[in-house]
Amino acid sequence: MLSNSLALANETACPAAVSGRFLRTLGLDTFSPSSLAGRMKSLGTELHSLFNPVRRAAPGWLSARPPVKFPKGSQNSELGTARGFGISDSAIAPGWLSVAESESPSPDVYHLPVLAAEVLEMMDACAGRYIIDGTLGGGGHSELFLKAGAQVLGVDRDPEALAHAGSRLAGFAPNFSTYQANFSEILGHPRIAAGELADGLLLDLGVSSRQLDSAPRGFSFMREGPLDMRMGPNAKMTAADLVNHSPEAEILRILREYGEEPRARRIAAAIVEKRAVKPFTTTTELAACIEKAVGRSGKTHPATRSFQAIRMAINEELESLAAILSSATKILKPGGRLLIITFHSLEDREVKRYLRQHSQPFIDDPTWPQARPNPDRIFRLLSKKAIAPSAQETSTNPRARSAKLRVAQLLGDEPFTA
Repeated sequence: MLSNSLALANETACPAAVSGRFLRTLGLDTFSPSSLAGRMKSLGTELHSLFNPVRRAAPGWLSARPPVKFPKGSQNSELGTARGFGISDSAIAPGWLSVAESESPSPDVYHLPVLAAEVLEMMDACAGRYIIDGTLGGGGHSELFLKAGAQVLGVDRDPEALAHAGSRLAGFAPNFSTYQANFSEILGHPRIAAGELADGLLLDLGVSSRQLDSAPRGFSFMREGPLDMRMGPNAKMTAADLVNHSPEAEILRILREYGEEPRARRIAAAIVEKRAVKPFTTTTELAACIEKAVGRSGKTHPATRSFQAIRMAINEELESLAAILSSATKILKPGGRLLIITFHSLEDREVKRYLRQHSQPFIDDPTWPQARPNPDRIFRLLSKKAIAPSAQETSTNPRARSAKLRVAQLLGDEPFTA
């Protein structure tokens, strides 16, 4: 067990930030770590509601849709979007894609944060704290930190998100500022580069609701849009570039590694065969090709894993995650907190593996006479298991149902203890 010498840094410095009264003023239910015991299962997450919304699927509908033509100039290379598509998108796949049309957030709730009360509690935001929101999105989490009195740097690679959140949170200046970059590039921010360390770092991984719901961004197969999927202008290629020009072996690798798609070989072959006749230009063309190649059964669309894989590949999501994990010690001050929200197994496994490797007090080997202190230990876990959303949250925000929050605190200069 950890000794008292490793108690939470400054845990009593911000009592208002965690009080029930304070959370209620923000419209959040009171949350406390002690309440997690009844919510955790043996696999490390809370059991989600047994009454998840029914996900609708109409077999073959994609194949019957008429083709769409994108006018010249519709592409906006700066934003990674195409203009001329005002229709709201929705999706039926598990996790962050799992939402029926009636569940699709409106623009007014673009900033609805996932695990809001839990994040606020674990971040311990208050006046005098400097927090980096590495995935600003709509600014929902940043708003909570700002209302608690903290200074916030909002980072996002998507200029559209920065413009929206920057305008919405402008009233919190000078405590709020933004920085356009991938979160893996936070070390390049002038304050961090000058040696100013943060009290907290939040990463809310994956695609945002705003990006998913915008057909012009090309993230979803449920509405016709350009085959884009870039989260920001610094992406090396679009989804169309990848499926139209990559070798079949590379497409196969991407589908297997990033999508864990069991039918990857058949899908990759179908894509290469189809593009030889006509290059892919729209999301629904690609989805229809995948559906035709593997058929359709169950509620989950057969293109779900493939779209996830392509998106993760062109945005280098796992590579960015690995980079920020290795950089965390250069961003956080001793006692600083690292909060990471994941939405699917690939991300969560990487985060879980990294934090376990760097938080275990001891390591052991059958050939050793006894366990030894872990030389790589730089964190302590503030929650040994992943924190999952409550049934109440998933009922009101279905896209939260696959979320997992993991929390760690950077160790200070304390002597090594168990």
